[in-house]
Amino acid sequence: MSHVTYLGLLAGVLVVTAPLELVLHVRVYPRWRRLLVAVAPEFVVFVTWVLYAIHQGHWDYSPVYTTGVRLPGGIPVEEVLFFLVVPLASVLALEAVRKVTGWDAGYPAEEAEAPGRAAR
Repeated sequence: MSHVTYLGLLAGVLVVTAPLELVLHVRVYPRWRRLLVAVAPEFVVFVTWVLYAIHQGHWDYSPVYTTGVRLPGGIPVEEVLFFLVVPLASVLALEAVRKVTGWDAGYPAEEAEAPGRAAR
């Protein structure tokens, strides 16, 4: 194991889920506002939680598996990326399931597929 293990795992998540956008055309990236609404609340809550846990001494990260680059508050850059990469992969997976199965997931497929509509 090395100091880039955490980054490598995150890169793997992106590599595995990238084809969902490229091959299935799930349109997650063009609808960046919708993606932001899905990811931002989770990001804020969990980064705040981790910063609190680090400050209280309840949480720490091994320098063996991380790069050692820490952001303000002592949070490793990998942890911040985790809270972006994993939700992105989840949204890509959800949209791929919608596309393949026809499941509406609570909103009409026409809304996601309508040509000529502005990306949301």
